[in-house]
Amino acid sequence: MDKRQIGASFGRAAERYDTAAALQRRIGDRLLERLPKSGDEPFTILEVGAGTGFCTARLAAIGARVIALDLAEPMLRQLRRTVSTPVLSLCGDAESLPLRGNSVDMIFSNLTLQWCLDLDVLFSGFQRVLKPGGSVLYSSFGSDTLKELRSAWAQVDDASHVNLFFDQTTVQRAMHRARLSEPAVESELLQVRYSSVLQLMRELKGLGAHNVTLGRPRGLTGRNKLQRVVGAYERMMPRGIVAATFEVLYGMARKNGQ
Repeated sequence: MDKRQIGASFGRAAERYDTAAALQRRIGDRLLERLPKSGDEPFTILEVGAGTGFCTARLAAIGARVIALDLAEPMLRQLRRTVSTPVLSLCGDAESLPLRGNSVDMIFSNLTLQWCLDLDVLFSGFQRVLKPGGSVLYSSFGSDTLKELRSAWAQVDDASHVNLFFDQTTVQRAMHRARLSEPAVESELLQVRYSSVLQLMRELKGLGAHNVTLGRPRGLTGRNKLQRVVGAYERMMPRGIVAATFEVLYGMARKNGQ
């Protein structure tokens, strides 16, 4: 994936992101339900990929000190407009965390890991900034996400049109290599219905989640090719229903120590 394109894409989507992010909020709610009890002591959470602040506000509401980090500065500007509780916002890369070691009690991340290039670098960074005994809690899209759209494009040409996502085993092994203890990854398949294939494509673009692979076609997609993709997609769907699969991975781990 092209990291510069990822940041630019989400930056362009920042102002309209919340109007199209129903699935992201749904997954964020499920991830928030998995939060461990922090106790009464001061508790610092690093939120990686904070976006416009949907989860940020909920994390701050439990009394945590929240550091909201995102690759796209426009996302953070939107966060500062929408989150009333004071939080520290940082524009930075999840794979190069601008924090000192042993500085946060928890890392929380909703649907950001799939935009990272190297899971070993990512989880090693998590391990570094966590305090001993600290925890990681995240969600990510898995390898079966958008499999219908990927299949439809494969019937039209050989180019890369849909982002690829890490599978469950790959993510869990990367946590092991980073020396995070008790790593666990659960998978959930969600089916989301759309009025049309074009609505699905427009929503992905509105979320900043469209194709950002280095092998993506650089020119405009012609009308004829797009119609062929739509036709291939619709032939896979029963009774005229247009649906897309999203595989959601929920992961957790800890850093050893007292």
